[in-house]
Amino acid sequence: MISAVLASVLIASALGCGVPSIEPSTLRVVNGVDAIPHSWPWQISLQYNRDGEWRHTCGGSLIAPNWVMTAAHCINDQLSYRVFVGKHNLVEEEGGAKAILPEKIVVHEKWNPVFVVFGNDIALIKLSESVTLSDHIQLACIPPADTLLTNLYPCYITGWGRLYTGGPIADKLQQALMPVADYDTCTRFDWWGPAIRDTMVCAGGDGVVAGCNGDSGGPLNCKNAEGTWEVHGIASFVSGLGCNFIKKPTVFTRVSAFNDWIDQAMINN
Repeated sequence: MISAVLASVLIASALGCGVPSIEPSTLRVVNGVDAIPHSWPWQISLQYNRDGEWRHTCGGSLIAPNWVMTAAHCINDQLSYRVFVGKHNLVEEEGGAKAILPEKIVVHEKWNPVFVVFGNDIALIKLSESVTLSDHIQLACIPPADTLLTNLYPCYITGWGRLYTGGPIADKLQQALMPVADYDTCTRFDWWGPAIRDTMVCAGGDGVVAGCNGDSGGPLNCKNAEGTWEVHGIASFVSGLGCNFIKKPTVFTRVSAFNDWIDQAMINN
């Protein structure tokens, strides 16, 4: 049995992570494409209850059989949530998919909802039961601490977010190629400038492909040199000018800046 104090990176590695049974299409979720069903098997839908109806609000990544990683800004203490694993189409019944209630939600203690640009936009959800891993439900790999990606490194955003600014959310999971804009690029004065911290990672900025409302909390998936997918980012914010504004790439919480926090949160809870 895996020790409760085993690091998050080792938990996922011990159980297997980042190698989907159903290989994703690596083509070029604004102006994205339908993902191959269950090809991003760590992707979850975070849903809240309003008037007896469950509604998708954010994405997230399954990082252990009973832990999900998402964005802090997705969490509202006044709402009730559930985590849906194994989903592809939000409006259809799907075999193997399961909704699980949280046991506990841990939001980063330095998260400030008034000042999103301060960073620390990360939260963990402890599930009330462990999921059974399958071809449709698998764990995300977390990159080693302090890993930095090079400029234009090819990564993919996935989610059920709005198909365009102000538009409807997607029924089917979307994916889109979003190359990384490295720190030097993203902090240029005509890009995001000083709003970007070194605990963030940017991707996109071509004015065509971007994350949008509903993609928040979801993963930025990047394949490493060994061919394993790692979640390098948690979708955090986009420009107030729109979801796909040029030189305003989607900003993600950089997961590799929070390895210690993730481990301690899992150990302490």
